[in-house]
Amino acid sequence: MKRSARAVPVLMYHHVSTSPGMITVSPAHFAAQMAYLAETGYRTIGAQQLAGFLAGEEPVPQKSVVLSFDDGYLDNWVHAHPVLRRHGFTAICFLVSGWPGAGAPRANTSDAGELPRLLNHHDGALAIEAGHADDVILRWSEIDAMRRAGTFEFHSHTHEHVRWDRVAGSREEKRASLRDDLCAARATLYARLGAVSDHLCWPEGYYDDDYRDIALDAGFRHFYTCDAGTNVTRREGVERSINRLEVRDRPASWLASRLWVHSRPALSRAYLRIKR
Repeated sequence: MKRSARAVPVLMYHHVSTSPGMITVSPAHFAAQMAYLAETGYRTIGAQQLAGFLAGEEPVPQKSVVLSFDDGYLDNWVHAHPVLRRHGFTAICFLVSGWPGAGAPRANTSDAGELPRLLNHHDGALAIEAGHADDVILRWSEIDAMRRAGTFEFHSHTHEHVRWDRVAGSREEKRASLRDDLCAARATLYARLGAVSDHLCWPEGYYDDDYRDIALDAGFRHFYTCDAGTNVTRREGVERSINRLEVRDRPASWLASRLWVHSRPALSRAYLRIKR
């Protein structure tokens, strides 16, 4: 009988791109990291399986891992999607639902066509701010193709990716703006994808009591953070706060060492105490 996992690490990616910058992993390192997972018997699981594990309802294989991507960048289609498809892996993408646009799918590395220009993280943020999200972000046609291929499932990262605690003039305005944002995100994903889950990734990893209350009222139950650590079964409570491990632009050996630590709950906790 195969052993079940005691903990499930959730890896956090943003960009997989030839344009270096913040929160970016090079295509070569990403390919090597995924090859390591495949060669050493890791299995990727999706949001529903993770939820079942956290609630104690569904054991998962010992070498289970979640691949998560934030924001929905074009380079996820260009570079990450073909690698995941090659290995039969699936990832979860937290999509800012107000950013994707229309148009035909662009070329990726599995095609013969010319690849689109990829902006680094800083320039991409400026492009989005200037109203040119299509230069940086997935199109709905690419999202549909990734879903059909089984390489990505899509969940909410809000509709506008705004830190309402910073821009609102009052607590009441903050709460109302966040409520409208989350409702718009759920409505958009349902209209575009035909379904919407109760999994939400906090923009910039920030949340407070107001954020949690509004998100729970909006129907979300699984909250992805930027807090480091692993994830174990927690049967109590109606919500789940999910830790993630930021993946750096490093060789597969670096990832292997992190997974070894964070697949072991006691060791993971001790490592993080020392690191802090």
